[in-house]
Amino acid sequence: MNEPLHALDAHVHAPISEVPRFMHAWLVRASRFGEPERAFVRETVEVPSIGEDEVLVRVMAAGVNYNNVWAAKGFPVDVIAARQRAGERADFHIGGSDASGVVARVGAAVKGVAVGDEVVLHCGMWDRSDALPADIDNTMDPSFRIWGYESNYGSFAQYTRVKASQCLPKPRHLTWEEAAAYMLVGATAYRMLRGWAPHVVRAGDVVLVWGGAGGLGSMAIQLARVFGAKPVAVVSDASKIEHCLRLGAVGCVDRKRFSHWGALPALDDKQAMDAWTRETRAFGRAIWEAVGQKSNPRIVVEHPGEDTIPTSTYVCDAGGMVVICAGTTGYLASIDLRHHWMRQKRFQGSHFASDAEARATNDLVAERKLDPCLSHTFAWDELAVCHQRMSEGRLPPGNVAILVGAPREGLGRRA
Repeated sequence: MNEPLHALDAHVHAPISEVPRFMHAWLVRASRFGEPERAFVRETVEVPSIGEDEVLVRVMAAGVNYNNVWAAKGFPVDVIAARQRAGERADFHIGGSDASGVVARVGAAVKGVAVGDEVVLHCGMWDRSDALPADIDNTMDPSFRIWGYESNYGSFAQYTRVKASQCLPKPRHLTWEEAAAYMLVGATAYRMLRGWAPHVVRAGDVVLVWGGAGGLGSMAIQLARVFGAKPVAVVSDASKIEHCLRLGAVGCVDRKRFSHWGALPALDDKQAMDAWTRETRAFGRAIWEAVGQKSNPRIVVEHPGEDTIPTSTYVCDAGGMVVICAGTTGYLASIDLRHHWMRQKRFQGSHFASDAEARATNDLVAERKLDPCLSHTFAWDELAVCHQRMSEGRLPPGNVAILVGAPREGLGRRA
């Protein structure tokens, strides 16, 4: 059932210990799969119960990521059906994989997290009963999944259910909406740059960052600079260059200047292959121009996938690494393996972050070395519109957040 928004506002002022039976939430149902503006509908559902190692958090603000554009469309995975096959009864999905909030309840076995704590939430969930060996990070555990996408009861609701290990201290200098904006993309970028030894970002390394003005790119640029590297941002519009330079990029490449995107041409089509090679070499020279010297990227931060992988693997330096965390332009990529093996390059998949990497990312934010890059704050009732704009590539550079229980003063504000 639906209820007016003023009911949500009224509960903001209730004591944190007063948890109602029902809550407002934005739900996706299989019958509505499609464009986000239609798939997301505000409904009222029961507040979820928690297990002994879980925490119930009153959500103050929620971050927005592309995973719930996918959830709304039911593609490439029907997340509702996937959970039902695993035994879950709920026939809906409450998304949201970033949040800030206040702890309202804790499970019987929870230590280190207390009612009233102000927290940010990271999205890596796993079953600690699996008792991983100490030298294996928890992202490799078979139970590891992404909260708010692979799990239900994410941050697009008044209350969310998480593992206690997902709770990190909210940096004191941030607003609720700023604190909700950075964790998923920040920790993902941290792992991409620091998690794959020996290809750990070093001082002086050239780092190519695709989508430099986006949420992930904004974090990757900053992190590269924190560790002394030289980030070069790839953008899709010249208007985004200033944003990337402000974050610390040494230069930018506008991909609209080139037209060779997509799958490699057939090797026996000499004319097409020669044209592709000319364009790719020109792209490589644009990177040199951005750096100010003839220096290929030792690390390439990838996420577009299908359109850009051939170029990324070509321009990556000998002995370097292309590290990828998504496939926003498609999942079937082609590589000229001759350049890959003869130049001994690495192609590495990377999925979110471990608990330790999420903590390290949050510490950098708390130390003011990493900015959340909040570009816009949406109202609660704009959640579906916000996701539609993300689907269409119409959001401003950086990260965006949605106010849930936080004061409305931050609406529309750019940090």
